[in-house]
Amino acid sequence: MKRIIISGYAHSVLQEMLSNAGFEVIYNPTISYQELLNEIEPAVGLITTTRIKADEMLLRKATNLKFIGRLGSGMDLIDVEFAKQKNIKCLNSPEGNRNAVAEHTLALLLNLMNKINISYDALKQNIWAREENRGDELEGKIVGIIGFGNTGKRFAELLQPFNVTVLAYDKYKFGFASNYIKQASFEQICKQANVISFHVPLTAETHYYANDSFFNSLQQQPYFLNTCRGKVTNTKALINALENKKIKAAGLDVLENEQLSTYTTDEKIMLQQLIRFNNVIITPHTAGVTAQSLFKMSKIMANKILDL
Repeated sequence: MKRIIISGYAHSVLQEMLSNAGFEVIYNPTISYQELLNEIEPAVGLITTTRIKADEMLLRKATNLKFIGRLGSGMDLIDVEFAKQKNIKCLNSPEGNRNAVAEHTLALLLNLMNKINISYDALKQNIWAREENRGDELEGKIVGIIGFGNTGKRFAELLQPFNVTVLAYDKYKFGFASNYIKQASFEQICKQANVISFHVPLTAETHYYANDSFFNSLQQQPYFLNTCRGKVTNTKALINALENKKIKAAGLDVLENEQLSTYTTDEKIMLQQLIRFNNVIITPHTAGVTAQSLFKMSKIMANKILDL
């Protein structure tokens, strides 16, 4: 019987659909890299999340592997190029969590604009800070979206009722402008946007996309949002931008290093610097983690595997 290993948390629908199709499914969401290395050889399929790298060493051991399925969107933990050399098909399921990430991005933005966290923190200290926390309305703003794939497009759709203008840039997509969504250049967004939100995959090209040069080019002191990948943003450059008021506030769901136990002294200092800003909100990479997205990603992945 053909074996598939699921190495991260998934909805039971994934295992059920694959088992019903005749696969032997090994569901081990807490498996370690070393354990997976020892067990991967007979598997025809591997399903991953953000826990374990499917690197060259693992793929060399996977002599029977036909496909890797990524529950979610980012493929940065999979050595896609080496997988191609071994004729291993790489799949992902960004359709499953795009709405969850888009809603979370909108929540971060509205929280920052209305100073919800700041005013609540003051209230917990018995301070009724009403005038000090006067908000900023989204209506009429220009929202810049960098990356117009599954999540960027869905975020733009959620913005429709707010009567905003969306300026969207995607190096690899064209002809998507309609109504309030305008196709724009990267430079136009940096010059005109009151809000800038990143929705790009992590590649060599997008690593540190938001760097000192980017922040220094901003002309409207925008709200800055990153819910895609931590290494898209240079943390030191972000801190500089906050200190120099190049941006009004920052909402992050991702960090350069999300393994807090491995932090160097410099990384600890930078995280503490970020946390001390009252115009910064950081969530622990939970944007795509909803009950609904878990089901949708799992079902979509099962269907893609069965389509193979």
